[in-house]
Amino acid sequence: MRDLKRNLVIGTRSSKLALWQAEHIRDTLQKHYPDLKIDLLKITTKGDKILDVPLAKIGGKGLFTKEIENALLSKEVDLAVHSLKDMPTDLPEGLEISAISKREEPYDALISPKFKTLDNLPHGAKVGTSSLRRKAQILKARSDLVTVDLRGNLDSRLRKLETENLDAIILASSGLKRLGWQEHITEILSPEVCLPAVGQGALAIESRKNDTEVLEIIKVLNDESSFIETTAERSFLAEVEGSCQVPVGVYAKLTPDKKELVLKAIILSPDGNEFVQTEVRGLPNEKKQLGIKAAHELLNSGGKEILKKIGLFCNN
Repeated sequence: MRDLKRNLVIGTRSSKLALWQAEHIRDTLQKHYPDLKIDLLKITTKGDKILDVPLAKIGGKGLFTKEIENALLSKEVDLAVHSLKDMPTDLPEGLEISAISKREEPYDALISPKFKTLDNLPHGAKVGTSSLRRKAQILKARSDLVTVDLRGNLDSRLRKLETENLDAIILASSGLKRLGWQEHITEILSPEVCLPAVGQGALAIESRKNDTEVLEIIKVLNDESSFIETTAERSFLAEVEGSCQVPVGVYAKLTPDKKELVLKAIILSPDGNEFVQTEVRGLPNEKKQLGIKAAHELLNSGGKEILKKIGLFCNN
């Protein structure tokens, strides 16, 4: 590796989880390049400022990335670390996802100290979540439940379980595990109950396309299997979503021999009463085509009508 003429600066949000993620990437890089000096720059995003409005009502995707991407474009930072599920499918001109680190378990976790599992929740129980996807799938499984909007960082959402008298909350298991808070999890929701968000559990490393020096350095961060799986998922979302946040779940997984890629996806109405789902299979090098195939299957089998009913079909 050539000597950098400058320090490497990583842009990150300032939440506990975001800092853990950025520090994890920094530490991984420094194991490979012990002489490289790496600093973190904390950046506040729109999503960090607006905590009293559901994500879907303030734009959803891009809320946690735009300000950091602006810092990349202005060269205040050299790379950014994001939760991949927070990233829009369309990136600003000149930027790219250059690496996907090894994916943590992507499933959703139920936290219910009293009732423990989804099946055990009583009729009319209040379940907190900020995600349209989670709400729709939980109501599909249990239409008698009441979903409550839940915003904030992981620690504040855990506190709201008690302060807002909720019977359960749903969070990504990956974030809880990264912070060492897995003891709060009372049930991991299977993908048959709740398919994860696109890229859930994966960290995305975003950089400038023309910064060859940084691109060379961060190659060591990329996990090929995670890159293949999440590329298929993002391809699906790009085809379905347009510029909107939509109630969809999708999960792609390579078979143990890594010779086949299996993608499961679902589109739902917000109340979970209407849904279409599919499973498609293909070769790993067909990852983008596989995501597009699944999207077309769902849109053509009723998904387009579901999204149009709720005003969320944004493709032209």
